[in-house]
Amino acid sequence: MRRDYTLYLFAAIGSFLIVYITLPLLVIFLKQASDFGMLVKTLHDPLVIRSLRNSLLTATATALIAITFGVPLGYALARMEFRGKSLVQAMVDVPIVIPHSVVGIMLLVTFSRAILDSYQGIIAAMLFVSAPFTINAARDGFLAVDEKLESVARSLGASRFRAFFSIALPIALPSIFSGAIMTWARAISEVGAILIVAYYPKTAQVLVLEYFNNYGLRSSRPISVILVAMSLTIFVLLRWLVGRERNA
Repeated sequence: MRRDYTLYLFAAIGSFLIVYITLPLLVIFLKQASDFGMLVKTLHDPLVIRSLRNSLLTATATALIAITFGVPLGYALARMEFRGKSLVQAMVDVPIVIPHSVVGIMLLVTFSRAILDSYQGIIAAMLFVSAPFTINAARDGFLAVDEKLESVARSLGASRFRAFFSIALPIALPSIFSGAIMTWARAISEVGAILIVAYYPKTAQVLVLEYFNNYGLRSSRPISVILVAMSLTIFVLLRWLVGRERNA
């Protein structure tokens, strides 16, 4: 039988994107390693530490809010058929296509001083751009659950609410976790909407841009390295935990 090299060809073609993504990460870490003193100085900057803490707290709060409201919506979209469902699903994806500076303007026009320069404003901006990841992942996870399993549970006397928690949710949990991870990652990477809605309290994403504009590349690079390293570590750890859950 002739050996088929199609997969090897596709892998070789696709490796361009892997290299393209990996190269800037390697370069920025190597460049910073040659300027280690600046990294140490940055790590001792109280403003940097505070901004990193703000980014972590707000991104985590955003992910929790998205799970609280997004999982029930995902389940409803997976199980219900109703007029206008396609419109609802389209609206879920709308934040993905709206420029992020426009998101900031819309939120500011809608909520005004209630979110201006506050933690609420940061979370509002993060939630708008990242919630679709949780909703879509939850919906896809519940669609993969055989509805007959829930029907059997209900025929044995369980309510739909109990069937959800005992059957559907445990099976869909890996997908929901994956969506939550992507929501967290998207939230911590947001900057455009936050710049407009809540320049203060400062987040690391905004501080990087401020240091670059005011002091140049050398001053902004260490914060970028710290933020990338922190985000990648948490992201990989969460992905590993989800992978273990899937294989359990």
